[in-house]
Amino acid sequence: MTNKRIVLAGGGTAGHVNPLLATASELLARGYSVDVLGTKEGLESELVPAAGLPLTVIPKTPLPRKPSRAWFSLPVKLREANRISRDCVRDARAVVGFGGYVSAPAYRAARSVDVPYVIHEQNARPGIANTWGARHAAAVGLTFAGTQLEARQGITRVVGLPLRKEIAALVDQRLDEAGRLLARNQAATVLGLDPRMATLVITGGSLGAVHLNQVMAEAAAQLPAGVQVLHLTGRDKADDLNVPWKTVEYLSEMELALAVADVVVCRSGAGTVAELAALGIPACFVPLPIGNGEQRLNAKNMVDAGGALIVDDKDFSADFVRERVFPLLSDPKKLLAMGRAAASTGVPNAAIKMADLVESVCGD
Repeated sequence: MTNKRIVLAGGGTAGHVNPLLATASELLARGYSVDVLGTKEGLESELVPAAGLPLTVIPKTPLPRKPSRAWFSLPVKLREANRISRDCVRDARAVVGFGGYVSAPAYRAARSVDVPYVIHEQNARPGIANTWGARHAAAVGLTFAGTQLEARQGITRVVGLPLRKEIAALVDQRLDEAGRLLARNQAATVLGLDPRMATLVITGGSLGAVHLNQVMAEAAAQLPAGVQVLHLTGRDKADDLNVPWKTVEYLSEMELALAVADVVVCRSGAGTVAELAALGIPACFVPLPIGNGEQRLNAKNMVDAGGALIVDDKDFSADFVRERVFPLLSDPKKLLAMGRAAASTGVPNAAIKMADLVESVCGD
């Protein structure tokens, strides 16, 4: 195979960019060259160059939800996005899309120049671009087995969600008890926590989740003895809370929090669920109450296996935390069983599986 160039397309949020970068790393290790299609507005504009990968920028082309001036500029942006995408993918061995605004132009471009394309769908309920693209995809890789998406003319496999290199390294370190304890002790030292205490981690993502913050603050007085809490409040939200535990607005090294976590209270985005499952960490999922319901579906496998609790945002209350979450932290046997159940649904080698899928469409 003389041509070993792969174009990866995706971006907008870390949920799209992180699995793209994990797959890129695996493909590079196999001797491929990798180029990335993205936008200047998404996180890919920062993360892709930081990873040492070339980024080709196309116009962001969301369909306006209401009549506005944006309708008049849309055709021009679409033509430009299609032209740049076509020039980028023309001599590629394959194109791989991870969803988001960038993927649809990449799929159209790949088909127009007869380059096979592969889709990775991170959510249990697929997005519009990937649903449309699956009609002509050479292969589709799924994070969750129950996702209703398949390559109509190609291969469909459950590959899991390619993990960030920091999380993948933590998964490897936690394979034995000595490694798990070492990671926990090191992270606790950095975070100023006691590695011997049961630890609850609360996070609503980089922006935080106001409702999660408020409910946990209301329940704080009933925190069991011998339990410590690391609360990632989100930017500009720490001052609003009066809680008897450690608060941090944002933690760029999230792997440190996960290394010490015995239970995590959080939303259930695909990346969060995949990382907790791969690490075997029990969770209480509070799905985001907006969108198309994909967050509840993302958590289903882990919840059904017994590795996590799930509660609707409207039902997440201080009483629920006191009655269902806090008792877990005083029950090591229960936590051990839940951790094993969570791990049974995880896919720690998803980047390898996704790269295998990409190679399967490249031919000889």
